[in-house]
Amino acid sequence: MKSLRCKECGREFPTQAIFVCDFCFGGLEVAYDYQAVRADLSREKIESRPQNLWRYRELLPLEGEPTDGFFSGFTPLQPAPNLARALGMKEVYVKNDGLNYPTLSYKDRVVPVSLSRAKELGFKVAACATTGNLGNAVAAHSAKAGMPCVIFIPRGLKMSKMVGSLIYKPLVVAVDGTFDEVNRLCTELASRHPWAFVNVNLRPYYTEGAKTCGFEIAEQLGWRAPQHIVLPLAGGTLLPKVWKGIKEFEMLGLLKEPVTTRIHAAQAESCAPVINALHEGSDIIKPVKPRTDPPPVDHSLRIGNPADGFYALETIRNSGGWGEVATDDEILEGIELLAATEGLFTETAGGVTVAVARKLVAQGRIPRDESLVVAATGNGLKTQEAVQERLPQMVPIEPTVESFQERVVPMLEN
Repeated sequence: MKSLRCKECGREFPTQAIFVCDFCFGGLEVAYDYQAVRADLSREKIESRPQNLWRYRELLPLEGEPTDGFFSGFTPLQPAPNLARALGMKEVYVKNDGLNYPTLSYKDRVVPVSLSRAKELGFKVAACATTGNLGNAVAAHSAKAGMPCVIFIPRGLKMSKMVGSLIYKPLVVAVDGTFDEVNRLCTELASRHPWAFVNVNLRPYYTEGAKTCGFEIAEQLGWRAPQHIVLPLAGGTLLPKVWKGIKEFEMLGLLKEPVTTRIHAAQAESCAPVINALHEGSDIIKPVKPRTDPPPVDHSLRIGNPADGFYALETIRNSGGWGEVATDDEILEGIELLAATEGLFTETAGGVTVAVARKLVAQGRIPRDESLVVAATGNGLKTQEAVQERLPQMVPIEPTVESFQERVVPMLEN
């Protein structure tokens, strides 16, 4: 790490808790001394290290040693032959961040990076705006780090999303508004309180943690990048950072073949500002108010004004990818399809991704003879209420063989 650089005008800034260029108001991201990294990093060195996100230490934004995340990352890239047959594809994998430690989502990548950097910068309190998974991760990692934690949520968030935060005893503030309003409030508070808002004033460091998903996919495929990756899109962090990670590996000579990867985006129909812009051929992402009536199945992707939406859109286009939306029914069908074919229970964001992958294959945008990675970014146990009404009924019987024979055997025979 050598500086923060504006993604618009290229101006450089010191590596402090700043996230916006004071000249053009563009977002900042971390810049690295790639010449030094190239001289120091090799496939063999990475493979010799513990299987956590810090195996890519030279490409993550710390000056000293990490203080968190030693069991996070390096989640399975699971071959999915049954899903491949269902989609009519030759080669499909599921990147399963539903097994990420300790809170079972992709947010266990970005939070350890941002909190390790927060400690370097002298912050004593961690905070975030969240629709669920980020709050779970900040609360858990803050507890382990011994940092007080303040979590801001839109009021009315499902309790199933919040139990995973409340168990760590953070201060939770329920704001009467949408996530975009919560995020705006946190942006204002970050200038008034000396707190580490991981997705606001520490955003340049936070987003770098998402690169580890791209690093792992390439390494787990034998130092090759897949031809297609389908990722869910909410705040817009994941797409450009997975793409950045893969391109960094290519630039550093760590991949065996040139990158031909196309990055595809999946959004829920109830809140799809980036896909709307993509389909309209526009560079302007018009903020939308997430649908509330009827209540949508997916809550984690309901960000109407995504912070990195433009960069997600840019990534889709630069990589030659595409994007689609999924309706509530399609989301639930995506969850059920992954469960039925691969025995994996993903949360609603994963259902969006599977549903959109299915559409893109059917459209021919993902050729059936090419390799595809589908991201399951969270565990289905986090959103059980979404599928409850679609589950089969249990069969009640008396504790006798006769009752079993009468009620169960005919069902098995049918």
